[in-house]
Amino acid sequence: MEQRQFGNTDLTCSALGFGTWELGATQYGEIDIDEAVRAVHMAIDHGVTLFDTAEVYGPFTSEELLARGLGERRKDIVLVTKVGFIFHDDPSILGDAAIVGRNASAAYITERTEGCLKRLNTDYVDLMLIHWPDLKTPHEETIGALEALKAAGKIRHYGVSNYDVSMMAQCQEYGSLAANQVGYNMFDRRMEAAVLPYCLEQGIGFMAYGSLAFGLLTGALTADTVFAENDWRRHGMAFGLPIFQRENILKELRVTERLKAVAAGYNRSVAQLALAWVLSHPAVTVGLVGMRNERELEENIAAVDWRLSDGDRAEIDRIFSEEGVPTYADGRQMTDVGKGGESHAD
Repeated sequence: MEQRQFGNTDLTCSALGFGTWELGATQYGEIDIDEAVRAVHMAIDHGVTLFDTAEVYGPFTSEELLARGLGERRKDIVLVTKVGFIFHDDPSILGDAAIVGRNASAAYITERTEGCLKRLNTDYVDLMLIHWPDLKTPHEETIGALEALKAAGKIRHYGVSNYDVSMMAQCQEYGSLAANQVGYNMFDRRMEAAVLPYCLEQGIGFMAYGSLAFGLLTGALTADTVFAENDWRRHGMAFGLPIFQRENILKELRVTERLKAVAAGYNRSVAQLALAWVLSHPAVTVGLVGMRNERELEENIAAVDWRLSDGDRAEIDRIFSEEGVPTYADGRQMTDVGKGGESHAD
């Protein structure tokens, strides 16, 4: 497994990261929890060294299940989690419905970090991220809290998630970001205009989530697919983009079918093509993918060593153009939108 360095830090990890959003068990419909936990062990066996979670996934269940899956192998991996959301007091309210706001204040970040450490059954986190900007707390205060947690040995490195260039630049005045985690895939290229170049220039690692466009680039969706009631995609929006609205999905699925043909020319899957595309950007440190079973795990890992040619990338762009499907590579910001267009989690 290829290892990559987070910008200017001494933190390294596998190019492919294990994303655990799905372990929250409420965002993508029902999953086999035991099978998902076994996938954690298999991922480590296959060389995956970065595992990404957040207290909001569930909330809390993803961190708890990941801790259960890691067990004694926690020391062998890079553990990433995220804080910064305020939750509803009623524990029966799950998923995005449990989120009532954001808070990146020093007191709140410090308090929530202690909860993460307890759920993850660890003394420290390798990388702590502020999940979304709260748009009110001074960046100096937030970074000061993260620096204090680092000095106390609670975290090794810190970074942000879903921050734009202006926000990152302000954070850099008071500390040193190790990473920014933002959505990036063939259907969502908003980060190419400014965020990715800035991260590369400043030596900040970039963690790409949604590498498979939340299922659009897996080949598993069809025109007849009906999302479950508890599947966030049924609302049509994905982080401010209308990619799951019915009229758009039909065109996007035509793109995916044509991408399948490109991948088949190399005896690869469309998911592997999508991952190779993300990982080929020079600013990307790690591509995050959910891996719920051994089949998905092995397919994703096989994409890491594939290098796309300039001709391959040009063919991909041509397909998007001919099908009239936008890539949103216009630099628009996404700091105040969540999955369904509201200010929620990733």
